Order: sequence, then C-alpha cells, then structure tokens
Amino acid sequence: MKQMRERRSEPRYMCSELVTLRVYHAAQSPAECVVNLEDISASGACLHSETAVAQGNAIEMITPRCSFKGVVRYCRFVEIGFDIGVSFESRAVWNRDRFEPAHLLDVPVRGR
Repeated sequence: MKQMRERRSEPRYMCSELVTLRVYHAAQSPAECVVNLEDISASGACLHSETAVAQGNAIEMITPRCSFKGVVRYCRFVEIGFDIGVSFESRAVWNRDRFEPAHLLDVPVRGR
C-alpha cells in the first residue's frame, strides 16, 4: 500500500466525533450528511463518510459549537467508506479553545 506524505506543517490530533458536513455544489442547493471527524489540525481535518465528495468542492464542517469552512483536497475510498481530506479556508482556524472533539487523543500525530 502506498503511503501518503504528510503535508501539514503543524501537528494533527486523532479524534472521533460526529459532525455535519455541508457540501456546496455549483448551481445546486447544498447537500448535508453526518460524517465522523477522524483527525484535526489548525489548518485542516480528515472526515470519514459513507459517500464520496469531489475534490475541489467547498464544504462547511458544522460542530455543536462552531463551524469551519474549507475545500476538499482529496477523497479516497477505504474499506468501509471514504476518507475526505479538508483544508480549512484560513490558516490556523482550529484550536482547542474554539472546539474540542469529545474523543480527542491528546498526543499530536505527525504521520499515518
């Protein structure tokens, strides 16, 4: 299996929390689904979904406390769904004071 090179310059944190993903499609109403937040960093996140989302789509990740806008950087099929890599709209958007997932592993992870 081919390893993906880690592109984030800051640490990411493994976690697990259900969040709402709103996907914006050109000339259509946004679509929403519930996804699992797998990991998060200051500039992006990895979401696990039952459905694919096209690379380049604008999205909004909605949590109980706040929301994060971004763009899909990749969507790849895994055994039981799709991993969706999201780059947040602005650098350093996420921090634990703004939103802390319920199941956050308090150890930064550099690679997968």
